Order: sequence, then C-alpha cells, then structure tokens
Amino acid sequence: MRDSKLPYATAVLVLGISSIALCCCYGVPGILTGIIALFLYRRDKRIYEKDKEKYNNFDSLKTGRTLSIIGMSMSSLYLLYLLFAYSMVGEAGLSNPSLLLKKIEKTYKKNNS
Repeated sequence: MRDSKLPYATAVLVLGISSIALCCCYGVPGILTGIIALFLYRRDKRIYEKDKEKYNNFDSLKTGRTLSIIGMSMSSLYLLYLLFAYSMVGEAGLSNPSLLLKKIEKTYKKNNS
C-alpha cells in the first residue's frame, strides 16, 4: 500500500542540498534554506505519523533533514568566521586572509610577551 509520496520530501531534500551548497555565500542563504527545509520536514513528518504505511519516501525526507542541519551548521560557522575576520581586520580582512593571519600573529605575540 506504499504508493503515495509525502508532499514536501523532494523539496526538503533539494533545500538541504542547497543549504550545503550556499554555505559559502556569506552563510545567510544556507541558514535560510536550512530553516525552510526543517519547517517543511516538520509538516511532512506530521503527515507521515498519521499513516505510516501509506507513504514510501520518508527516507528522502530524513536525508533532507540531515543535510539541512549540516548545511545550517556549516553556514553558521562560516558566518562566525566572517564576523571574526571583520572584527579583527575590517573589510580588508574578508578579501585578503593574509591580513587576518598577520593580525592574529601580532595579537598572539603581544599576549605571549
């Protein structure tokens, strides 16, 4: 009797993949797509819990959820890195990582002296 598909399972999977792919775009798009994927996952999971035997694509829904969590984590880490780089060096540090490394080395040497 497993012939029906959950309505948002494919969308959750695509949004989960795109949250990983978009994590390098300053973090924000990856976080947004991950949040949308988790919201849609929650809707589909409620539908699935009502009649488990009716649906056959719950595995892709779970995979999309996992990918969106990974994408949101990576996006958050990248956003934190950008905020750190901006606070240490300024706007120039975002385009030139060697400036950021020099600033960190100076700070480290100053604190250890």
